[in-house]
Amino acid sequence: MSKQLLKGNVAFAEAAVRAGCQAYFGYPITPQTELLEHMARRMVALDRTFLQAESEVAAINMVYGAASTGVRAMTSSSSPGISLMQEGFSYIAGSEVPAVIIDIMRGGPGLGNIQPSQGDYNQVTKSAGHGDFHPIVLAPATVQEAIDLTVLAFDLAEKYRTLVFVIADGAIGQMMEPAELPPMRELPKERPSWALTGAVDRNPNLVNSLYMGADSLGVLNQRLQEKLTLIQQSEVRYETQYIEDAEIVLVAFGTAARVAKTAAQHLRREGLPVGILRPITLWPFPEDELRGIADSGHALLVVEMNAGQMLHDVQRLAGRRIPIEFLGRMGGQIPLPEEVMAATRALYARVLAEDPLFGNR
Repeated sequence: MSKQLLKGNVAFAEAAVRAGCQAYFGYPITPQTELLEHMARRMVALDRTFLQAESEVAAINMVYGAASTGVRAMTSSSSPGISLMQEGFSYIAGSEVPAVIIDIMRGGPGLGNIQPSQGDYNQVTKSAGHGDFHPIVLAPATVQEAIDLTVLAFDLAEKYRTLVFVIADGAIGQMMEPAELPPMRELPKERPSWALTGAVDRNPNLVNSLYMGADSLGVLNQRLQEKLTLIQQSEVRYETQYIEDAEIVLVAFGTAARVAKTAAQHLRREGLPVGILRPITLWPFPEDELRGIADSGHALLVVEMNAGQMLHDVQRLAGRRIPIEFLGRMGGQIPLPEEVMAATRALYARVLAEDPLFGNR
């Protein structure tokens, strides 16, 4: 298929349709409303389920109900709406049903503004609801990746019977880029064996997150932890550039990674040995790759559109072995390549002053 010019939000939505999304429930909130609007047209035209819920709380519980019947179900929202869905996320995780959530992040805290932000990193990777669980979290940096990772999200959700988030800042939701859409998948003719499909000719299934006994809830939690371990072993995704000869590595995701790549290209033309690590899965995080970079003695500059949320994971993994600096922009601001370049030069000069052999090892 040929490429076409697509808006990010439309790309997310159409990718979900082509991946076989059978039920969408959502509530309008900027900067993701175009996603909902596209689903309203396409899902109805295809005789699939679309419903604009009365709130984000209602939407996520509708997703919970639909996903329990074994259909591919999803919702989308932006940061304040994602906050409202937290309880539903936990119920879905505890019931082990697959569901996809697309989060187009905006500035916060509070109602904040409608400008692009990466302030939901902690919300989706560290909490996403009460209890001991993690969703898979995918972070595209381009409109093409928005398409590819949305399709992947449905496959991973079904493979592991888990929540999968695709998160992007508002810039990716609003930008337009050439991208290629996948072919339309056929909808499955049969529901999975665990689903609620009626029990005329079989024993009834039970989809439930309520376990009154500590022992039975402990068994569920142990099973979830084993599943999370398998996901950590099998589903880590990341991109690196220029790592082989790098002395400074820029760590960033989403739009911040696009800015960091531009900065790295300019800096390398100046002769600075700069590389890139871009996590694509924010959970599971590329821990081994980050530790390997730290063990090699690189200095790190973490670039984010928040106050330093991914920074905590980088610091935890790298420890005190290497210099780590942070460049962040909050409130819906996007860092400029010139700012990243200036921060990188300052870091390189500082570590070179402290260790004259830095850059010549």
